[in-house]
Amino acid sequence: MKNKDQEKASTINVSALTCIDLASPDLHRSAVLLKQACLECGFFYVINHGLSEELKDDAFEQSKKFFALPLEEKMKVLRNKKNRGYSPVLDQILDPENQVHGDYKECFFIGIEGPKDDPHGDKPFYSPNTWPDPDVLPGWRETMKKYHQEALKVCKSISRILALALNLDVDYFDTPEMLGNPIAVMRLLHYEGKSDPSRGIYACGAHSDFGMMTLLATDGVMGLQICKDKDAKPRKWEYVPSIKGAYILNLGDLLERWSNGLFKSTLHRVLGNGQDRYSIPFFVKPSHDCLVECLPTCQSKNNPPKYPAIKCSTYLTQRYEESHVDLSIYGKQTQE
Repeated sequence: MKNKDQEKASTINVSALTCIDLASPDLHRSAVLLKQACLECGFFYVINHGLSEELKDDAFEQSKKFFALPLEEKMKVLRNKKNRGYSPVLDQILDPENQVHGDYKECFFIGIEGPKDDPHGDKPFYSPNTWPDPDVLPGWRETMKKYHQEALKVCKSISRILALALNLDVDYFDTPEMLGNPIAVMRLLHYEGKSDPSRGIYACGAHSDFGMMTLLATDGVMGLQICKDKDAKPRKWEYVPSIKGAYILNLGDLLERWSNGLFKSTLHRVLGNGQDRYSIPFFVKPSHDCLVECLPTCQSKNNPPKYPAIKCSTYLTQRYEESHVDLSIYGKQTQE
């Protein structure tokens, strides 16, 4: 297979990203810094976020315990059509033009659950979670639910600065139609093996995230790369290092649509180096029924909307279906 994305393996570029202090009392100064980061590449660090290192460490430890289980045990919670539960290696292919197989990663999906009397309760993106047996992993469910709650608080804090950066009211996104009733999914990720771009083998293929924003926690093992200019040939990839106490935040495609292309949803991927690597991305999207259309501050007579309005759930469903394999093959394998 001839790879369209050739690079010199000997060259290691490390990206320098902006750091946003979420505890700063000067929200407008933070908004200026964030806006510059979003215009440049849509990736930045956040510090003083309020999510404790103890909870983060506990979530990673519990994640490792799950992925260390025998495959037979993990398959008992195989993800359903509503994207809850375990996703095996090669389940997802994000860059079919350059990948010969799917991603060499396994993951576990955990999302917001709609209450029984909630009108969204029967919607796919608010469906009940699938949990491992508490006798096998005691305390696992409680840790993950707590982490999910705290990560969502961080993202809502970031959304306030983001609103100011877009010349909107500080609480613009804090409505029931937007982040008052969000779609928020965390994924526990375990990468394995060694990537070889020349052979189309990646821990995670090149892609941009689907939603509004992603809050990423990593274990410190290098692997994440970003490409600030996806149209460049050849593409230039830069590693994003982990910083102790900081989270990596990146923008998603929905926010790029919302901002009329002003803010960037940047291409990124993961290369494995033979070490086990763990991460926890937390994906935030607006409400299931939110109509994503060009923000009022991002359009003018000379800059009309570039994208048609689309319902959030419709857009996400399309993107999920494009990137995942038919899970029925796993069912057949487990029965044989």
